[in-house]
Amino acid sequence: QGRDPAHVVGARCQLQGLLSSLCHHPQQPAQAMESLPRLKPLVAVCQVTSTPDKELNFTSCARLVREAAGRGASIIFLPEGFDYIGENTAQTLSLAEGLDGDIMGRYMQLARECKVWLSLGGFHERGQDWVTTQRIYNCHALLDPAGKLVAAYRKTHLCDVELEGRVSMRESSFTNPGTEILPPVDTPVGKLGLSVCYDLRFPEVSLALRRAGAQLLTYPSAFTFPTGSAHWEVLLRARAIECQCYVVAAAQTGQNHGTRTSYGHAMVVDPWGAVVAQCHEGPGLCYAEIDLGYLQLVRRQMPVQGHRRHDLYGTVEAKGLAPVP
Repeated sequence: QGRDPAHVVGARCQLQGLLSSLCHHPQQPAQAMESLPRLKPLVAVCQVTSTPDKELNFTSCARLVREAAGRGASIIFLPEGFDYIGENTAQTLSLAEGLDGDIMGRYMQLARECKVWLSLGGFHERGQDWVTTQRIYNCHALLDPAGKLVAAYRKTHLCDVELEGRVSMRESSFTNPGTEILPPVDTPVGKLGLSVCYDLRFPEVSLALRRAGAQLLTYPSAFTFPTGSAHWEVLLRARAIECQCYVVAAAQTGQNHGTRTSYGHAMVVDPWGAVVAQCHEGPGLCYAEIDLGYLQLVRRQMPVQGHRRHDLYGTVEAKGLAPVP
């Protein structure tokens, strides 16, 4: 108990190769997974290639959910755009549904059938204001094993990015921003803080969730290849380190349609910042055990939350200088 966390992680990293070997494609054999004793709660993280075909997407996602449930996962994470990824704004809006629609109803039934929690990160939601705004919400829906909608977080930071010749996105042109950060939700693997994709770039969100008691942070995403290859892993590890939380990040991968390619690399990062599970190329699953005892050890031996100077933050002024954009 008195060891420095780095030594603890050194021992734990011997397990990383084993955990990584469990990141597999659906068609691979599961004997290695089934032979392991289950001592701590298990999370399963999905990597998928959504297209505009909603029926095909549901079939692919449901297959992964059933496989992960069969391996004993307590909660299964699906990425942003698990329902579909449209080729253009008009198609994206036309395919959207409400939380009381057919697609969410099918996932509620799937949660009941498999008796698992489902993190559905990035549902194209027609909200109650659809008629007046003609815009949707990017909604992270959390279902319990009874199929009940436990939480619905609506993405607060919208991705408006112009990287000349590489990436052009203007999510705000068809999406309403959410208006609140939700408190962490009690789950079998710990207190879960909900975010979506671009929220990852704003540490204020993760720190607020940490102050509210979060033990896991989740970032279901559809990172593009240029931004993902540069920033994905480093941002996930940074959020884990600064908040001393597990970070769980389901991801889109591959060619979603003719003009869109997603980065992939779905992963789980532990509270010391070590990548303990990661998906390979193509659709598939990776798994990680959540060790809240280890999380408490990291927090106890380096109590950064207690060292924060809230009396100082937000008070710095650059006197005589123009505001920095």
